[in-house]
Amino acid sequence: MSIYKLSFKNFKRRKLRSALTMLGVIIGVIALVVLMGISTGMTSYMKSQTETVMGDVTIVNSSGGSGFMGSTGTNSYLNSKAVSKIKNMPQLYNFKEQTQFNSQLGNMPIVVVGTDQWDQVKMNGTPGVVISKSIVDALGYKIGSNITIENKKLTVTGISNESGYGAGIVVLSMDKALQMNDGKMSIITANTKGDPDTVKKEIESTVNGTSAITKSDYSKQIDTMMNGITMFVGAIASIALLVGVISIINIMLVNVSERTREIGVLKAIGFKNREILGSILAEAGFLGFTASVVGIIIAAILMEIVIVVFAPQFNMDNISLSQMLPLWLVAGVIAGATVLSILAGLYPAWHASRLNVVEALRYE
Repeated sequence: MSIYKLSFKNFKRRKLRSALTMLGVIIGVIALVVLMGISTGMTSYMKSQTETVMGDVTIVNSSGGSGFMGSTGTNSYLNSKAVSKIKNMPQLYNFKEQTQFNSQLGNMPIVVVGTDQWDQVKMNGTPGVVISKSIVDALGYKIGSNITIENKKLTVTGISNESGYGAGIVVLSMDKALQMNDGKMSIITANTKGDPDTVKKEIESTVNGTSAITKSDYSKQIDTMMNGITMFVGAIASIALLVGVISIINIMLVNVSERTREIGVLKAIGFKNREILGSILAEAGFLGFTASVVGIIIAAILMEIVIVVFAPQFNMDNISLSQMLPLWLVAGVIAGATVLSILAGLYPAWHASRLNVVEALRYE
């Protein structure tokens, strides 16, 4: 029987102790995977939504545009001359327009969005005048209710799950929204016939007062924003994993102490110091590997529950487990937990390999 089979046999012989040791690592792995998985999933989801909704370039007023990511002041819209120039540029095609402005519905602040991309609006009902669920909850409106915005009477045709970030959201057809916003355009997206970065520079140099943003620009902004969050939550969760790994040092020292006579016998029959060292390290590594695999399985189940229960509430129905649990995260956590466990077992393994044969055989 090899030294590594003996190591595995020792692992099975002390099942309860091994399970309790792994529990600390499992909890750390779950915390790390769930927190990083949520952050990673949101990053991936935001990028995929950007790819779906955006054209190759998005053009806004250079003062910051109007909408959730910019201001909504009187100087934040594209003027009619700029819109005309943009639409006449031969490098651009497949235009999509959006206007957006702040208003009031009763005593509730709302954001009015004008769009013709109704396939991007998740709702119950039909396109036309779609209000967010927050408006329904606050004011009691339903499909068929009459509402008044900017002195215009409208009939609700649908209800969406958009939260509005503190304000209600009303989505209208583009022509209605433009009428209510004095024809002011917020955003134009378009596809390009050439390199998006080159076309972006041409737009900004040709059309005064505009700023163009490419898909890659948006992706970089998302990465910059989310990378900091991911690193922070990863660092916090790693503390829990580190505490679990430290417990391996303690349990391996106890194991070595209990197996002192056994180690003396192994040395007496010809096993070398490096084989004893490898045996203890293999046992520590196996503890870390098994705990990380179990932790990832439990974390995957928890994240699937999060997707089913909470994703619809945040209008993220299309997010998937593969976005929250990419292969690099699975491989990284398993490898990291295994390596840390081996490092944790280094001192106990070194101590075991340095035992004197005669003293070990006399140990009671």
